Amino acid sequence: MEERTIAIQHMVIFNLKHAKGSAEEAAFLKDGESILTSIPVVKNFNVFNQVSAKNDYDYGFSMEFANQEEYDAYNDHPQHTAFVQERWLTEVERFLEIDFQKR
Repeated sequence: MEERTIAIQHMVIFNLKHAKGSAEEAAFLKDGESILTSIPVVKNFNVFNQVSAKNDYDYGFSMEFANQEEYDAYNDHPQHTAFVQERWLTEVERFLEIDFQKR
């Protein structure tokens, strides 16, 4: 019997405390991508700008994990926890986290 892999799509949509188009905005988005993609279990990382008028979030990060163990490893990884403490909590105004499991 073939074991089924449970893929998880992890997304956060967020607003920054920084002005749109600012050097601080660019640095946060660039650093977020650089730091989070350096974690080995992170796959298919993307940075998005919101274009819909249906919500008022400005940006998004999206990434995939092969299974729950990889997702847990990401959450506990020192680079992720440092990014959250040093950058996310100080520079993000508000956010919504969404985690989907592929069917």
